Amino acid sequence: MQIRLRYVSAAMVFCLLVGCGSSNAPTALTPSDAQVATTGSGSPPTSLSQSAFGAAATTPSDGAAARPDPNATLPPGAALPTDLECAGRVVRTKEIRPANTTFNETRGRQKGISEKWLDRVTGDYSGTTDEILQWTACKWGIDVDIVRAQAAKESYWKMGTVSDFSDDPTVCPPGHPLGADGKKGQCPESVGIIQVRYQYSGPPSGLPTWPEAEKSTAYNLDFAYANWRSCYEGDKAWLNDVDRGQQYAAGDAWGCVGVWFSGRWYTPAAKEYIAAVQDNAKSRIWTTSSFINAR
Repeated sequence: MQIRLRYVSAAMVFCLLVGCGSSNAPTALTPSDAQVATTGSGSPPTSLSQSAFGAAATTPSDGAAARPDPNATLPPGAALPTDLECAGRVVRTKEIRPANTTFNETRGRQKGISEKWLDRVTGDYSGTTDEILQWTACKWGIDVDIVRAQAAKESYWKMGTVSDFSDDPTVCPPGHPLGADGKKGQCPESVGIIQVRYQYSGPPSGLPTWPEAEKSTAYNLDFAYANWRSCYEGDKAWLNDVDRGQQYAAGDAWGCVGVWFSGRWYTPAAKEYIAAVQDNAKSRIWTTSSFINAR
């Protein structure tokens, strides 16, 4: 059974190692789980330079010095752009998910979280769904197509998506009591465009991320990719103390994508998820008519 952790703070490491609370809650599929097929569980590329859909830099044909690609992943230790700088880099795009409008217009704010990387999370941006994806990718220094592809896998870019149903009332997000979301005796733990999980990313784990994580598209994404950057920088050494397919190390963009889903490093579940996100990126699924017209 696949366990979607979708962020584990330092405070949750002990629970991961020795176990605490319910560990057998059923996992529900997001719309994209049913709509996008995976391509197996082979080990994916470990850097964007090996990726089939993005290069780290562009090389001018006139022989001039190579210029950095503004959409490329920034290496560990790089200075990251500010909210305002990234707002200025967004390329205007039309909305393909009108149902996201209220979520997209709702800006987040810094919630006084002092934990490294999470202290940068604000969600202070509004725009169309794709513009918010661009803003997030810029802010956290990750290839924008990875963000687009992962959000397609998690929710098909639909902020109203819920999943990871549980029968434990202590992990139900506000407004989602048992049975309120169409499943008798169960509630969804994960919400939003990138599926932030209440149990590990909300008040149950000591993080004051609600209601912004559910009400604001920008905050939902901002929080998720702060976690990705933490992993990419090498801050999650505990991944080498739990079940893993190989040794965790900094600088592996795809490995950190897999951690969002599985909470583990290159386990079979993580690799299957990575392969599905890579498929979305390679096909640029967000440009297809079936994706654009999904309601």
